[in-house]
Amino acid sequence: MTTTTTTAAATTTAATVLDASGVTMRFGGLTAVRGVDLTVREGEIVGLIGPNGAGKTTFFNCLTGLYVPTEGQVSYKGTVLPPKPHLVTKAGIARTFQNIRLFSNMTVLENVLVGRHTRTKEGLWSALLRGPGFKKAEIASRERAMELLEFVGLDAKAEHLARNLPYGEQRKLEIARALASDPGLLLLDEPTAGMNQNETRTTEELVFAIRDKGIAVLVIEHDMKFIFNLCDRVAVLVQGEKLVEGTSDVVQGDERVVAAYLGTPYEGAPGAEEVAEVEAAEAHADEAAEETAETAETADAPAEEPAEAEAEAAADESDAETDSDSDSDSDDSDDAPEAASENATDADSTTEGDSK
Repeated sequence: MTTTTTTAAATTTAATVLDASGVTMRFGGLTAVRGVDLTVREGEIVGLIGPNGAGKTTFFNCLTGLYVPTEGQVSYKGTVLPPKPHLVTKAGIARTFQNIRLFSNMTVLENVLVGRHTRTKEGLWSALLRGPGFKKAEIASRERAMELLEFVGLDAKAEHLARNLPYGEQRKLEIARALASDPGLLLLDEPTAGMNQNETRTTEELVFAIRDKGIAVLVIEHDMKFIFNLCDRVAVLVQGEKLVEGTSDVVQGDERVVAAYLGTPYEGAPGAEEVAEVEAAEAHADEAAEETAETAETADAPAEEPAEAEAEAAADESDAETDSDSDSDSDDSDDAPEAASENATDADSTTEGDSK
């Protein structure tokens, strides 16, 4: 598999395949993509990077008709694309997805044949009657599908179920299915996600081979080494907006990209001493605020004492009355048994006198 490279001068003079102008996508009050412009030329590999949630996949969905952009338009080879996925595919744009979307219970060959549906001219009646024209088209589709499987290295597993393939080979199969529609532009959404180094290297060689066949490629990826080795140009999305676009060297050297995406301190960023000064100033401000609060509490205290004293005195008087009442009740209750005892003695004496 050859991995030839295309010079910047050659791609600059090449015809434009994709032209996205002012693409904006809103979901209610949330703007996921805002005024993004992007072009892809023939024989070019363009990367699209950015932090999670930057709007990369949403932008892909706008390009392929899954979403209808709120504003802006998408053109393929000078023709504005209709917002219908099957019509976009028919026009010449194919894609893969971040999460693999294969027909798991179909064979490897059948999955690729599904991708040929936009390039076959046989209709319903031809399929039902299965005439000579249909059989000829079916043979041609199978031959093309096998060519693509051989191209990605899966021809020996044509009759295997897709679900039985290893993860890396499922990614290859998805690319082969996308190529079955004979696209002029291939969109790859994180093609190396979850892959090891060997699988990533194989995918890189495959993308170069696709470009060598005259197919332009637009790829989303989080693996920076992969994207910078692969792409002629790289565009960076941050919070739905295009921050910068250029060669790998230009993008890696941009301070805004470093700060927003790569996470490395950029030139002019606060150093350790400046950070310490800021922290000391914040600590001093906190101490001053605490002292001010304590002074205010002390100043307010005398004005509150008389009221507090009166409240305490009233509470003491109430407690004293309660204790007095309790004592009185207690004395009365103590005398009652003695009185009852005396009455009982007098009654006994009277009874004894009567009996005598």
